[in-house]
Amino acid sequence: MRNALKLLRTLQLALLGSVVLYAIVGEVVGPLRGSANPTLSYVLTTVGVAVVGMILVVRRTLVFRSATTLAETPEDGLTLNHWKTGYIATYALCETLALFGLILRFMGFGFQQSVPFYLGGFVLLFFFGPREPSPQAA
Repeated sequence: MRNALKLLRTLQLALLGSVVLYAIVGEVVGPLRGSANPTLSYVLTTVGVAVVGMILVVRRTLVFRSATTLAETPEDGLTLNHWKTGYIATYALCETLALFGLILRFMGFGFQQSVPFYLGGFVLLFFFGPREPSPQAA
């Protein structure tokens, strides 16, 4: 369990840093196209909302269920793998949200339109940090 927590915390910190890097790269490189198509913004916003919903479903189906079982039987390797997979999938989805901001920036949108995606990905990554399953929480 300790090794899994260490791995997940390291991954979380690396991905938090990458979100900051996306914002910096988006500003340094700037838009790759001249005009922004507003339809793209609407599509990515809709998909972003769906991604947040998927994050909540992954956490409920993989992380919370596995944490309940791990609190009772911490030596269960299969459940530990499900728990880790749930966190990794959550982090990947959070990262996807931040990438939408970078895509918007490259497609000609301003920093103001990209910030909600960067912040959403960063805050969700930060908020969903790995917690050791405990019998009280289960």
